[in-house]
Amino acid sequence: MKTTVNFYDFTQAWDEYNHETSFTYEGKRALFEYLEQLEQDIGEEIELDIVALDCEFEEYADLDELKANYPDIETLGDLYDNTQVIEFDGGLIISEF
Repeated sequence: MKTTVNFYDFTQAWDEYNHETSFTYEGKRALFEYLEQLEQDIGEEIELDIVALDCEFEEYADLDELKANYPDIETLGDLYDNTQVIEFDGGLIISEF
């Protein structure tokens, strides 16, 4: 049995898991849209696992903030060479590496 999840359901599940989330509203929207597109691209439904998503992805306000955790990254190109990047208005999300 599967349930279709919309953005509201996604944010509710995220907030229930972690009230002090490190993801902004815009970041959650970008990640949700990325996951929806990924489902279409691979032709499979993705199980909503907020714990796994929170462990796998990290949101940063900009490249300078990210560099504090990843000093070897100097450009967005370097970042794209090392991991999955989701850019959105207000920041970027990466799959941690």
